[in-house]
Amino acid sequence: MPEINEAITRFLDRAPSITVLVVGDCMLDAYVSGAAFRISPEAPVPIVNVSRRRYLPGGAANVAANARAMGAQVAIAGVTGVDESGVRLRQELERRDIGMEALVEDATRATITKTRITAAGQQIVRFDDEDLAPFAQPLLAELKSRCATALGSAHVCVISDYAKGVASDAFCRWLIDEAARLKVPVVVDPKSRDLSRYRGASVITPNLKEAMEAAAALPGSAPDPCADLDPLARLLLPRIAPSALLVTRGEAGMSLFENGKQEIHLPALVNEVADVTGAGDTVVSALAIALGVGLNLHRAAQIANIAAAVAVGHHGTWAVRADELKDAAARLAEAARAC
Repeated sequence: MPEINEAITRFLDRAPSITVLVVGDCMLDAYVSGAAFRISPEAPVPIVNVSRRRYLPGGAANVAANARAMGAQVAIAGVTGVDESGVRLRQELERRDIGMEALVEDATRATITKTRITAAGQQIVRFDDEDLAPFAQPLLAELKSRCATALGSAHVCVISDYAKGVASDAFCRWLIDEAARLKVPVVVDPKSRDLSRYRGASVITPNLKEAMEAAAALPGSAPDPCADLDPLARLLLPRIAPSALLVTRGEAGMSLFENGKQEIHLPALVNEVADVTGAGDTVVSALAIALGVGLNLHRAAQIANIAAAVAVGHHGTWAVRADELKDAAARLAEAARAC
């Protein structure tokens, strides 16, 4: 425990001096909440009397918000539409002092927006506004150009792939190669079943379901969903070498696999889960900052595990703050001493 406390201190002290570049699918998370006391006469659905609307950065933008809340300087690269949601998203990013020089506008598509309707704390329905048509080549060229510029001043890069078009196979390979040339570590939150598109990143962070799907997609592979995770990781590691694999496992914690090293299993640190929305974004944000300040993957994973425990204790998308991370680490240290 003293080692992780030292790592947390280093993380928090040095975070303000590093810049995280987040590249990926940017979204706006909209929350509409109220009370539902009656059923509509038009259809068997509840009528929600709206009392509150709020807007938060989502997708890759939530990764950026988390990294900024934990103290790092942050730049974001991605695509938004030229619409009301795009304006709101940029306002939220500006309010958090997140650099938007690499955020490209596309007037031909809508900003990806997820609208959640809730009543009495329960989500009733979610509406998704998104356009999955391929990006035009001039727009991709502009995004590449801005990413290349932003990488020049970044200490670490995150690829936040939500399968909405930015993190294509070709784009990921280009970005990871460019980061390697500049000696910038890369953390990937993947959505593709073919993890080889992220090969060369420092660490790839699928959840258990995504890891299972990636293994099942390999030729001749039929992993047992009830089997131990270690054989599954041994199937995947050769496909992504030299990248490491950090599998997030919900209430079972997370597991780190590195080529040529013993696997490390970290138990979950949360007693009560309020909402898992955006927890993966928190994990990659903490990992990126930890690698950016020079911590090894084991220590980075431990910090990410603590940050995830804080995130899932909140309702809705939540950017974990530096003070929350510090308090959580202090509580863990106190619990360890009591044992």
